[in-house]
Amino acid sequence: MATTNREKLFAEFPAVSTETWEAAIAVDLKGADYERKLVWRTNEGFNLRPYYRAENLEGLKTLGTQPGEFPYLRGVSGDNNWLTHQTISVKCPKEANEQALKMLSSGVDSLGFCFCNADYVQTAEDIDTLLAGIVLPAVELTFCGKPVATVAQLVLAKAEKDGVAKADLRANFCLDPLVKGMTVAGACCDCDALVSLVKSTQEYKHVRVVTVSGHNFSDAGSTIVEELAFSLAAAHDYLVWLMEEGCTVDEAAKKIRFSLAVTSNYFMEMAKFRAARLLWANIVKKYEPACDCSCKIFVHARTSAWNQTVYDPYVNMLRGTTEAMSAAIAGVHSLEVLPFDYSYETPTEFSYRIARNESLLLKHESHFDQVIDPAGGSYYIETLTNSIAEEAWKLFLEVEEKGGYEEALKAGFIVERVKASAAAKDKAVATRRQILLGANQYPNFTEVADKAVCGCVVERGCSEENLLTPYRGAMAFEQMRLGVDRSGKEPKAFMLTCGNLAMARARAQFSCNFFACAGIRVQDNNFFKSVEEGVEQALASKADIVVICASDDDYAELAPKAKELLGDKAIFVVAGAPACTEELQAKGINNFISVKSNVLETLRGYLKQMGI
Repeated sequence: MATTNREKLFAEFPAVSTETWEAAIAVDLKGADYERKLVWRTNEGFNLRPYYRAENLEGLKTLGTQPGEFPYLRGVSGDNNWLTHQTISVKCPKEANEQALKMLSSGVDSLGFCFCNADYVQTAEDIDTLLAGIVLPAVELTFCGKPVATVAQLVLAKAEKDGVAKADLRANFCLDPLVKGMTVAGACCDCDALVSLVKSTQEYKHVRVVTVSGHNFSDAGSTIVEELAFSLAAAHDYLVWLMEEGCTVDEAAKKIRFSLAVTSNYFMEMAKFRAARLLWANIVKKYEPACDCSCKIFVHARTSAWNQTVYDPYVNMLRGTTEAMSAAIAGVHSLEVLPFDYSYETPTEFSYRIARNESLLLKHESHFDQVIDPAGGSYYIETLTNSIAEEAWKLFLEVEEKGGYEEALKAGFIVERVKASAAAKDKAVATRRQILLGANQYPNFTEVADKAVCGCVVERGCSEENLLTPYRGAMAFEQMRLGVDRSGKEPKAFMLTCGNLAMARARAQFSCNFFACAGIRVQDNNFFKSVEEGVEQALASKADIVVICASDDDYAELAPKAKELLGDKAIFVVAGAPACTEELQAKGINNFISVKSNVLETLRGYLKQMGI
């Protein structure tokens, strides 16, 4: 009976062929170019179609595998129970311990301690103070910073002194000389310490010594493919080098941990983590490990620092939530949501609480942990995964042809490639093809920089030679706006709305957002019955900039009239790119803003005219 009903149901919804879909699309396009209108060229180097069907998955060898099965595309285990991670900057062991205990009582089960200075922790007593009250087997600990090699020895000694079984200690020591720009030829203390720790922790099954800091590539402006490919290349160098130092492939692989960023590119990030599992498994498999378990990637996800803004900072909470969703759906070992104020101050107790609750909410209220790889089988996600894997593999092989990550880094290939991608992103932000809310689109009109913002918004400086430069995408806009906030002036842009009402209002809204991105105060107006009335009120307002907002058909008559009445008492701007642009330019009107404008450079030009 059930079968009959099923047959009847599907008889009512017959399959629609791809040809039928394409024919319908062609009709809707009305002769427009399909490729230009509907096909998206990603920064990662491949095209995305407007829709995908089962036929697009034909030939994919990874379909049908299960979580926990090689090549681990769908997950490295039989669950999706990620750890909620938060990092504490250690300046005083006692204060850091107090902060850690609060976090552990509030849902955190993976703690990070970052040591910016080697003087903060030097003795066993310092470690005892730092970890007082923390039951080592109950929480995963991660240590990074300058003295991490020394800290590792002290932590291992404490665990042994406290009688913690080697199989119960869960700890990560973030040694990563390669991504720091060093070599692994044994020429630096980090490398010597790394080899020593790998060999001395073989009996510690849950202790990782190498952390490939892939998030550094993302924070410097790389694409998703570059972050993945360069992280894999660095990890491969570690793998080969450790085997040359006498480790087996199983011993070496089980000591490597990945830390990857997760950006707001929602579906692409899901696919990245899936591709990472697939590619790393195949890399390790080539060395014939004794156990396929050695092929499982151990990956920590950290929400993006590049995306964060210091103006309108609460938007960072929303960014962190969607980014955390990508990681949770894709499946990771641990997840760190950066506090919303991470970019401009030492995170507060409030910002830490909101950040960890974003992860906890996804687990305890949204129940994302109850499903393994929910994106698996999606035509779109599977296609994205395959495309990212293919492009990352090509770039990985290109690095290998140059002698591996270390040689490619020395030759400048890694940094040059990331800088090129960062420049492309910067241009996309400047032209608003990539939106950063609160910075280059929909800014908070009334916000003025406070002391915290003033202390952190700086120009993107030059990096040391051949090293990655972390920065944020919004920095150029923030620097511009900070200049206005600090100038002591309050430049104003006045919206002269006239002509066609609907177009006047639409262009006024566009223009208000445009100028507010520089911290320019905007005075919007509903509508003026005549240009004369509008100019009169504009002059009365003492605005520095007057923006005429009307329809293209109105501009040929109204814009010259407004320009003549206004004279040189304000900068005159036309909102839009009308067909009569050349005619207007012949009459001395040279300022136009539209969706095609480079917002950053245009605003800088107006500020310069105003002496800011």
